[in-house]
Amino acid sequence: MIDNFESIKKAYDARDLKALDAFAVAKSRTLNKKNDFRSALMLSCNNLNHLLKIESLEADCIILNLEDGVSKQDKHFALVLCAIFLSYYRECSKKLVVRVNALNQGGYEEITYLNQFSPDAVRVPKIRTKKEVELVNALLNDDIELHLSIETNEAWQNLSQLKIDKRVTTFYLGILDLFAEMGLSQSLISRDNPTVLYMLSHFLVTCETMGVKPVSFVYQDYKNLAEFSRWIELEKRMGYTTKGCISPAQAELVNQAFVDEAKQIQRAHAIVKLFELHRDEGITGFSDEEFGFVDEPIYKGALALIEKSRL
Repeated sequence: MIDNFESIKKAYDARDLKALDAFAVAKSRTLNKKNDFRSALMLSCNNLNHLLKIESLEADCIILNLEDGVSKQDKHFALVLCAIFLSYYRECSKKLVVRVNALNQGGYEEITYLNQFSPDAVRVPKIRTKKEVELVNALLNDDIELHLSIETNEAWQNLSQLKIDKRVTTFYLGILDLFAEMGLSQSLISRDNPTVLYMLSHFLVTCETMGVKPVSFVYQDYKNLAEFSRWIELEKRMGYTTKGCISPAQAELVNQAFVDEAKQIQRAHAIVKLFELHRDEGITGFSDEEFGFVDEPIYKGALALIEKSRL
């Protein structure tokens, strides 16, 4: 249980922001630099009961949300609760990412405040231009990662220009907002729609070629786990390894679907060893009973997968 929980709850229930703020004490944190998370689960920071479940949730990454789903009157309380929980989790096996509000709606001020509490990453929604990313990057403490939500027309157009620094590590596809900005009906978002498939492919390939982690969109019908599983299967075949979630059940399904990543890395190590043994004998292309035809491009692909797993 978090320290002084009853007092924190009492201050929150009484809407006493000054009393609540007294519990937000900046402490040094050991940042989680791992980038192999599979499920990114959204938790609204104005819900104290949800925040208390952080340790027990199966998700690899927790998105501490200050934006959508948090009412205007709750924004300041959510921000302070976020700071309190960051202070409590001085080290966490789950990646703790704070989704701030849009930059023109308090995002800059929230980032300035959060710097002292050292989240593992800050996620900026409604990003539009390279200049905005540069401003945030300059404002953010050097050891905190910068994640971006790609959900505006401008961000989509500027996608390949937004990794302006090594700390820009992860992009999230906000397909619902993106469709709304483009004037397209959200009813078009289906697994067999060519436009959706193009967007998923373009987003994935562009991110991967830049060395950015692509996180697929959140599926809103959280009760329809059967359809959610079909989306996971499709995205996994495309090459995705991470998906946004809005319920613990979704996070569990994502983790189960992508659990074989370790096997893929093990397979890559075996291919590298096998290829190098053959190469020492002057053979750079051969058929293997387990791995099929192995040549230099297959070898380089295996090396790249191993290197990526070490990041």
